Amino acid sequence: MRDMGETKTIPWVLEKKKRHQKITMLTAYDYPLASLVDAAGVDMILVGDSLANVVLGLASTTEVGMSEMIHHAKAVRRGVKQALLIGDMPFESYQSDTVRAVDNARRFVQEAGCHAVKLEWFDRCLEVTERIVKAGIPVMGHVGLTPQTAEQLGGFKVQGKDADSAGRIIDDAKALEKAGCFSLVLECIPSPIAKIITEELSIPTIGIGAGPDCDGQVLVTHDLIGLFDRFKPKFVKQYVDSGALILEGLKRFRQEVEEGQFPDVPHSYSMNPEELAHLKKCE
Repeated sequence: MRDMGETKTIPWVLEKKKRHQKITMLTAYDYPLASLVDAAGVDMILVGDSLANVVLGLASTTEVGMSEMIHHAKAVRRGVKQALLIGDMPFESYQSDTVRAVDNARRFVQEAGCHAVKLEWFDRCLEVTERIVKAGIPVMGHVGLTPQTAEQLGGFKVQGKDADSAGRIIDDAKALEKAGCFSLVLECIPSPIAKIITEELSIPTIGIGAGPDCDGQVLVTHDLIGLFDRFKPKFVKQYVDSGALILEGLKRFRQEVEEGQFPDVPHSYSMNPEELAHLKKCE
């Protein structure tokens, strides 16, 4: 039986690919959820920029910045005992200036205690990746659908459906491995393309909407547990409807307070009768 207390490291994750063992990754944005994901034995935890949507209620991941990401990554770090922790570089934290990109990546490691950072593909992605890796910070790449630049890709839709675009994604993935990435997220690409990339790369591929042949899988935890219903991508599988359970509990609380059933004696503090009598005499 697997040792759930085993500390996950990048070499440990790389070894899982060599052994053809599936890798798991989920998101977390606060201490309670991080503690649960970690206790479940998930290999990697991503403090994702999806924080913008599922926690902060914003319309786009481009609306969250370094201050929010570092704040939440610190909280997640406190709940993680064994998982490999990855900080998601937010929009405009790495695209415009390579020096600033390295500085921001370093913040995730030094301030928030992350083990690595993730960045989405963009025009200068290879240069930035190489600089961050050279600074001693492990990088997880991300190709296919890249939410931070989704509008440039024609919206939130499957990428690589024709031969030319699929070929570019494959080339990008290979280039990111060469640039030093220790793993790659493949998002919303056809399963056969993800299979090709997975077979041709020596580093692990983590799929999200990329089919079953990736080395591992990732989902947004709030989607998995039913805590976010604004939209639901095809690739999401909801394992439990905790939103409905929470709502039921909230309604019961409201009802019991309104009807005078809560708090009752077991949920109230008592006082020594003699002390109470003495108090009343003194009034």
